[in-house]
Formats: sequence, C-alpha cells, structure tokens
Amino acid sequence: MNDTEKNLIIMENRDQKTVLKGLTLPELKEYFANSVGQRFRGQQLFNWMYNHLATDFDEMSSVPKLLRNKLREETEIVTLKYVASEVSPFNGTKKYIFETNENLKIESVIIPDGKRTTLCISTQVGCPLDCKFCATGLMGYKKNLTSGEIFDQYMMTAKDYGEDRISNIVYMGMGEPLLNYAATLKSLKIFAEELTTSISLKKITISTAGIAPKIKELADTGMNVKIALSLHSCFEDIRTKIMPINQKYSLQENIDAVRYYAKKTDTRITFEYVMLKDINDRPEDIAALGRLCARIPSKINIIPFNSLKHMNPEGLSGELEPTPQHRIEEFAQKLRDKNITVMVRDTQGEDIAAACGQLAIKF
Repeated sequence: MNDTEKNLIIMENRDQKTVLKGLTLPELKEYFANSVGQRFRGQQLFNWMYNHLATDFDEMSSVPKLLRNKLREETEIVTLKYVASEVSPFNGTKKYIFETNENLKIESVIIPDGKRTTLCISTQVGCPLDCKFCATGLMGYKKNLTSGEIFDQYMMTAKDYGEDRISNIVYMGMGEPLLNYAATLKSLKIFAEELTTSISLKKITISTAGIAPKIKELADTGMNVKIALSLHSCFEDIRTKIMPINQKYSLQENIDAVRYYAKKTDTRITFEYVMLKDINDRPEDIAALGRLCARIPSKINIIPFNSLKHMNPEGLSGELEPTPQHRIEEFAQKLRDKNITVMVRDTQGEDIAAACGQLAIKF
C-alpha cells in the first residue's frame, strides 16, 4: 500500500463523508481515479477548492451535475465554521475565531502593515509547549489541525478580507507547526502547486519553538519556505526556564538544525526574540546574539512582550514584564552596530488580544 492509499484510508471524516479539503493534487487525482475512474477530475476539484476557493459544489461549473450531486452526498469541502471576528480600531488588525467539526475553536489574525498584509494561521488547537510568555501555551492542547483546517483559515479570511489583499502567510498562530508536521507539510504542498491561489512559498514563513529533527526534515523536502526560530535567549538555562521544550531539543541542537536549513535551502533564518525585562535584555545577551548571527545568515525580529492578563496567569508567566520601549530601541541599535539586520515589530492588535503571543481561547 502506497502513501496516497494510506492517506485516503485515514482521512478524517464526518458522518462517513470523505473530507476532500486538505488533499494534495496527487491524492485528489488518486481519489477520483478510484471513485469514478476519471483521474482528471482531481485536478478540477483542486483548482476549484484551492484557486477559486469554492465552498459549494454548485460553484464548480466545469464538473458535471451528476458528479456534483454524488460529491455532495459522499464528500465535504469545508472543514471550519466561522464564529466571529473583531477589528482593532487603532491599526486595523483583524482577529477571526473559527470552529472545527469537534466544536473546538481556533484563532487566525490578519495584520495589515503598509504594503504587506500578513495572515497568521494556527496549526493546533492550543499548544503543548507551555512557553511562559505565550497565552496559547496557557490554554493547553486539544488536537492537531488537519491540512484542510490549516488551508481553510486562508480560504475563509481571504473570502472575507479580500484574497488579493493577503500577501504573506505566517504559521505563527496557535500551536507548534513542526509538532503537526504531516499536516503542515501537506498544506505547504497545496500552496506550492501552480493551480493554487497566488500565495507562493516565498511568502510563507514557518515559526517554530525549535523541533530540531523536523527543521532538518523540512529542509530536505524542497519546500524552501522561510523559517523563524523562536529563540528568545542564547543561553540554555534561560531558554529552558521560559521555553520547557528546550529540555528535549536543546538550543545547540536547534542552532545546528537552522544552520543546516539555511545552507540546504539558501534562505536566511529569522530569530524571533520576545523582550523580557531583566531576563534576556542584558549586555551579555547582545554579545551572544552577535556571536550567533556571525555564524548563520540571519536577521533578528524583536518582539515586545504582550500582556497575558486576559489569561490570569500564575507562576513565571504572571511575573514576566516587558522591556521598556527605550531599552528595546537601545538593544536593537547595539545589535545593528554589529552589522546585524534587526527589525523591531510594532505591537498590533493588543487591544483585541490578537498580538503576538496573545492568541488563546479558554475551553
């Protein structure tokens, strides 16, 4: 039994209906070859679902009516339901809440920023990693999203916000993409097809807390998306304190993995760095970042720490404080003085709990 046949067998279903959303082009061709003996119908469905963003079989005018009726009875092409949305009156950031077939809720965020509009999508319901500065970790973990649920976040936001207005996608919402590796990779394969909507892999970034083996595995796929490593400290003990996953995959392992990724894919690594007062904003942190960036083609994305008060955190999460803005600017300038490319991210959507690190839904 080949991989395609295995995938078709284990596909998620509801009421015994096959879920077509989330299948790659080869899988759809295989499905239609087996079900109706017409392999080319797979390409038609792929085009309608992922290019035209069709949500109803009646929209698929090139598919015969008899087949559309059969598909309506036996399959489904939408995996998420819209629940609500909220727009920040200050900067236009828009947060969406969607619901899975299991009645679990996730969030996605549209971030307008000048010429670029970025969609931040989730890959899990909650997150198992418990990073102390992240609200998603505080809500716990429920399940991995399917590749269809990952793509449908794009489909539903694009149909609402305007497909031509979304220029970039970051896998930076709820969850750790590389702990849901199979579905994340499958969604990338969908975006990679020429038949898919105009978002290209060059405009996609995978953000990871550091799952070193999967970073290397992704490098070998040929997807060549951008990688952003949630770094937050160059010291093993501090990183372990604020990111427990560092106990399993050490900082050194992840540095080796992203160095491999950069070399294999000829891309530049982004190091994400949430600024935490008196924890990772010291002179020794600047020196360590300088040494790191001298070894790997990279840039640093500095992120102000956003409040977790909406989650009523306890322990270290409740004690964390943001580095004052003037110290952030000084920190960034000292890095630039070392010829390091540094971006200081503006906080957007904090007023609607949609800023970086704030995505969470209480179960």
